[in-house]
Amino acid sequence: MELSRLGRRAFSALAGTTVLGLALGGSVSSQALPGSGGPGPVPTGPPPGPPDADGLRHRVALDRYSLLVDGRRLALWSGEMHPFRLPSPSLWRDVLQKMRAYGHNAVTVRLAWNQHSPAPGAYDFTGVRDLDLFLRTAAESRLYVVLHPGPYIGADVDAGGLPGWLTAAEGRARTTDPAYLRHADEWLTRVNAIAARHQFTRGTGTVLLYRVDAPRRADLAHLHEKIRADGIDVPLLHADTPLAWGEGERTRDAAEARRVHFAHLADGVTLHNVRTAFGGTSWGWLPAPSHPTPTYDPTAPIDEARRPTAKLAPLHQLGHLLRHVPDFARLEEAPEVRAADARVQVRHLTNPDTGTHAYVLRNDSATDVSSTLPMGGTDVEVTVPARDAKLLATGLHLGSGRRLAYATVQPMMSLSVGRLDIAAFVGRAGEMAHVVLDCPDEPWPTRLDEEAAWAYDHGRLHVTVPLAEDRLTRVRIRSGESERTLLLLIADDAASLRLWPYETPSGRVLVRGPELLRDVALDGATIRLTGDTVEERELEVWAPRGITHVTWNGKAVQASFGRAQSVMTVWPLPGVPEVELPAPAGWRRRTENPESRPDYGDSGWTVADRRTTTGATPVPDGQPVLFADDYGYHYGDVWYRGRLTGAAGLESVSLTYGTGARGLLMAWLDGEPLGTQQMGREDEDEDDSRGTWTATPVFRLPQALRDALRERTEPGNPSVLSVLVRRTQHSQDAYKAARGLTSVAFEGASPDVRWRIRGAAAPDPVRGPLNNGGLYGERHGWHLPGYEDSGWETVSQADFPREDRRQGVTWYRTTFRLDVPPDVDASVGLLLGDDTDRDCRVQVFLNGWNMGEYVSGGAGAPHTFVLPNGILRTRAAANTLALAVLSGGDTASGPGTVRLKLLGSAAGGVPVDPVPSPGRRRT
Repeated sequence: MELSRLGRRAFSALAGTTVLGLALGGSVSSQALPGSGGPGPVPTGPPPGPPDADGLRHRVALDRYSLLVDGRRLALWSGEMHPFRLPSPSLWRDVLQKMRAYGHNAVTVRLAWNQHSPAPGAYDFTGVRDLDLFLRTAAESRLYVVLHPGPYIGADVDAGGLPGWLTAAEGRARTTDPAYLRHADEWLTRVNAIAARHQFTRGTGTVLLYRVDAPRRADLAHLHEKIRADGIDVPLLHADTPLAWGEGERTRDAAEARRVHFAHLADGVTLHNVRTAFGGTSWGWLPAPSHPTPTYDPTAPIDEARRPTAKLAPLHQLGHLLRHVPDFARLEEAPEVRAADARVQVRHLTNPDTGTHAYVLRNDSATDVSSTLPMGGTDVEVTVPARDAKLLATGLHLGSGRRLAYATVQPMMSLSVGRLDIAAFVGRAGEMAHVVLDCPDEPWPTRLDEEAAWAYDHGRLHVTVPLAEDRLTRVRIRSGESERTLLLLIADDAASLRLWPYETPSGRVLVRGPELLRDVALDGATIRLTGDTVEERELEVWAPRGITHVTWNGKAVQASFGRAQSVMTVWPLPGVPEVELPAPAGWRRRTENPESRPDYGDSGWTVADRRTTTGATPVPDGQPVLFADDYGYHYGDVWYRGRLTGAAGLESVSLTYGTGARGLLMAWLDGEPLGTQQMGREDEDEDDSRGTWTATPVFRLPQALRDALRERTEPGNPSVLSVLVRRTQHSQDAYKAARGLTSVAFEGASPDVRWRIRGAAAPDPVRGPLNNGGLYGERHGWHLPGYEDSGWETVSQADFPREDRRQGVTWYRTTFRLDVPPDVDASVGLLLGDDTDRDCRVQVFLNGWNMGEYVSGGAGAPHTFVLPNGILRTRAAANTLALAVLSGGDTASGPGTVRLKLLGSAAGGVPVDPVPSPGRRRT
């Protein structure tokens, strides 16, 4: 986890506005700061409403507890999403709406410089790089934005987001080196021109905070001046920001997510960030060596296929708690409380304004622990599961005149809807929930579901409910002390994921039942709901008075009033219809790598004769610079061709090369294969996370080739050494380490060598610089829709893998059509698998978009490539699938298993526009 170095306790000793002004550089309210002459901290109260671009000026400030938005406390519950990992702008809305529904009130956005800039001075913010569109969509989804434009962002992106051309430029990144700042400032100028138009302070968007890449304090002054000069006036976040930024790194499961985020809450954090809320795809050549697989974060609460995962429930619950229970926006350390069993660690906090107490319980042992804990003046029996945590509360106000004495389950929300107060509590299936209310006068409970039981004793109402999987229990409570009815909702994790609070201009709404609630609109006596269903689901709605009719996704549904003072549908909402996927067929096959032939024409290639480099790797004595970046080839595969004069007697060739994780080298001499070497193949357990891999394979020449060299006429007929390097990614840290060949040595002869190099052609103007590498087929459009492949060999999938064995590259192409109903959101993947004894690489292209690389053999396992809708045509349209297979001479040249896989579907979704996928240009 990551916390700002200056936490709450240290901050409380700081004096006044000056420190905050330097730290955040934003609009800081001196009235809100102790010791500044103001009246003291802002008291706990209702949070600000959901943000949008309302055209009004807003004030963003802070005190030592939380952000203050227009004078109201805001506990930020942000989720991180990388738009560049979802190359379908229509689906940005889908993910942002899901984040809001699952409790987030903000999205943290990192911007990858390398996606927008193919060359110095060249910038592109169109198509899948449309930052303006993303920020508008976030505002329409009613989410604040925390913008993190770098220049360096980390995020397991190639070079940490720095563009490939910067690896060969003068200067050192993330320093005050003028050569670097010149480029970095240009990047920020372009970003800030867009961001400034979407600032919440101006009412023109919802950008609330701006994260600064300042690894050292010396860097901060320049960045602060630059950002302010560009018109950014929202607060800035950096390593020394006084208000702690709590960021939970990838957590493995729901229990670990609870431990991490509850610990942040106990530490006083009110700027929370879930990293990452949506994982997405590291498509093309985007991934860094630290995470080279296409699937970026398989543990994200919303997975790569945009589906909820098991880790989502605790985040959903905590997000809505922070949104709907303002007590948690200002917490202070309270006197120590100990559980009877020391294995349960307890953090005790309190809100001095409301008298609410919070207890964070943690069990790091391998077994469930039951213990007593003093809460609300009573020793309460609690159970904390193994390696898990709980958040409990006492003294919480639950609407008009009612107060929580204590509970053994976590509060999730407390809100008023019409004349009804609703309080929801959540726990794990299998435990007994015990909720106790302070009731001076005996109440009148009504059990709306059979599981609930209650007892009234000495001014307290005890409600007990055995929690079962995916079951919600409702208890209605009335009393003479209040005109308002209290509705208790007690749910397990699964049932909590179908509770959807929503704020409208006419009041709050709570919806129960569907798998997702996207939007709510009140129209006279009708409430209009949009969302998703997977299974048949009941629909129950608590809404402001006067609502009698319900529509779901534009269609009226029959409804009536229920005993819980709700509107309920008479019939369940329908589930999603079955989706059928075709089996890809009609494959065509063609081999390539003519670059390995000695007679291949390479006169148009770049001459590799430089003697100096700006990179970090030393140039070997007496050899030219062979580093791919120095010649403008920054992504994907790169070819070398060396003409050898005086090679008679040559016995072996040693090729030293550097790559990111999973690099590969193939070599030929005069068209004869010398061999293939793959990084890490000698040690399958070796760590992939290191930034740069280097190797020096030694290839001994076959006897026939040595004989041919001795008979060759010199010098008019030199030998040709051809080398293909899959250079893969730049390190996030040592981003200037060499990629490609670094040196070449010979045994048995000392030939003179003249090198030429060739990588990717000009960057794809639509798909961007990270899409293509330097394979022959890529340079000639074999991966693009519309390429004329009728002359290719016809093969069936039964022929995968083929029996012929060759070192080099083989392409496979097919087209397929999908016919998904227009009201169904189907997430489709491409499953690739292979035998563990075959070593090959498969580059996957869908409609010309590079979806990533599959690595078979050894520890390689089947992988499912998520095919984002928009790039994937799902509505009765053709899709082009192309596979570039790299294989050594000792393995078959075809792919293994190739099939489409339905990853999930829902009735609903968002409208999806096709992502532009231009085909091969006709010449």
